[in-house]
Formats: sequence, C-alpha cells, structure tokens
Amino acid sequence: MKKILITGASGYIGARLSRDLAKAGYRVTVFIPSDLLDHQEWISLMDEVIIGDIRDERIINRLSEYAFDSAIHLISLDNTNSQKSPNFVSSINILPTWNLLDTLSNAGLKQFIYFSTIHVYGDLPNKKIFEDQLTNPKSIYGLTHLLSEKICNYFNNNTKTKCINVRLSNSYGPPVFNKNNCWSLAINDFCKSAFLNKKINLLSDGLPLRDFIYGDDVSKAISCIIENNEINNIIHLASGETFTILELAEQVKNIYQIRYNKEIDILINKGNKNSNQSKSNKYDRFEIDTAKLQSTGFKPSFNLTKGINETFNYLELNSDQLLK
Repeated sequence: MKKILITGASGYIGARLSRDLAKAGYRVTVFIPSDLLDHQEWISLMDEVIIGDIRDERIINRLSEYAFDSAIHLISLDNTNSQKSPNFVSSINILPTWNLLDTLSNAGLKQFIYFSTIHVYGDLPNKKIFEDQLTNPKSIYGLTHLLSEKICNYFNNNTKTKCINVRLSNSYGPPVFNKNNCWSLAINDFCKSAFLNKKINLLSDGLPLRDFIYGDDVSKAISCIIENNEINNIIHLASGETFTILELAEQVKNIYQIRYNKEIDILINKGNKNSNQSKSNKYDRFEIDTAKLQSTGFKPSFNLTKGINETFNYLELNSDQLLK
C-alpha cells in the first residue's frame, strides 16, 4: 500500500484524514508539532509519528529518506493569525510548501497534495464557480494560499512530482481530538450552542452563503484523489450545495427539535430574535462546481441531516469536556 506523509496531522482536518487513510490501509506517517501521548489509539494506527516544527529545514531534509508516494500538506495559520507580521506568516503559510517540494521532489515524490482554500477567489459571484474562476483574494489568508498554489504549479510543471491544489470550501463535524479548534465553524457552533445553551446565536443577518462538506467526506475525497492518475493542478473539495447561514441554523434547529422534542430560538445580530427574516433567493447564489471531484469516483456519504446528527452524537458523549 502507498506510503503517505501528512503534515499538520494533529489539526482538525489532519487528525481525521490521518485516521481515515490509515484505517483504509495506507501507510501513514504523520508530522505533528507536539506529542500526543494521550491519544495512543490514534498513534497506533500510524506507520510513524514525526514531531517537529515545519520551519525546521533539518527535519524537512530528514523526510527525504522515507520514500513517500504522496505527501499531503495541511499546515497553515487560520484567517485570524494570518494577519500577523509578513515574516512570521510567510514562514508557516508559504516557505514550508517550497521547502517540502524542493526536498521531496528531488527524493522522487510522485504526488503532492496541497490543501488550499476557496478564499483564493475572494468575493464569489452568483454563478457556478469552476476551477478556472479568476482568483482575487481579499485576505492575507487567501493570498498566502494562492502563493503556495503557485509554488505547487511551478514544481508540477518543472519536476516529476504531480502537484494538486485542493481548494476546500468549509468542513464541519466533530473533531478527533477534543483540543481541536473547530467550534467556531458555523454548523459546529450552531450544534454546540443548541445543545449547551438551547438557542442559536447568529453574528450576521443570516444571509452570507456557505458550502459545507462533512469531515468524513473530506477524507473519502482525498483517497479518491490519491488513487486517480488523471487529476492534475486544481480541484474543488466541496459539497456543491450552497446555503445561507440562516438556512443552516434552521436545519440545526429542526434536527434539535426532532432529537430532543424541544423548541429553540435563532437569535440574529446579538439577541434580536428572528421572525420573518428575508432569505437569499435560492437561485441568487454561487455554486461551487464539483464535477472534477466526482470524476475521481467520489460520492458523498453525508448530507447535512446525517452530518448534523453525528455532531450532536459527539456532543452528547463529550458534554463534560466541552463545559470545562
């Protein structure tokens, strides 16, 4: 079975991806910034665990000895932390991509998968978004991912390493590790707020649009990409369905009511109770095209109802931890 390197493997997406690919039979080596001795079940699935700082070129040079078939690069600062000094942000969001590719392509790496973001497009027009949509990032977060994409494109065109830029929309679902910072994600936040506070607070008017894909489907999609020899350059990783924030909150509210036989309120703009909030016309919204992803053989296993129920299941089992 193929040998896979995953950087950022202890993060929200990386932890689940590492676990799922290892369970699928891949020989997974994880690169993490700190020890996870209290997660022996997860560690036992891995071929090897490498602990270090992605900015340490000595450790990256060591990776060339492992003869990986594929490398999946997930390390990045989040949107908020990407606003810090350019030198610091570049040292994490950009330079490691370059160093990894420079080292691993010379070592014979066959495939490099870079986790980018839909934020490289900037403001999305109300139409179907294909992978050739003009990029125009509106944040440092989007800009640094676009720069890393360009590094991947260079190595794709000038070495034997096939580089694939995966533009992720938004993922959701319970974390593998309780410490994973995932509860600010809209659907996760709504589920947690409904479960713990018996209400859902929106920080906006509810009209912003989002495309969410469940965590297990992210892993399934990456497995399909690893095994597909035709995919190259850029691919969307999304559900292909767009909802307003208010529509997502209403889905969580309805599922909560069915599960617990209790009514809860959706509060808009710091406590103003929603009554007849206007909604975006279902045709007046962007849609992320996923035809390229589907061509790999990927078919999602989770719709919103199933994914939201799984998140509530996690909350039921881990409520004590979340209250700390």
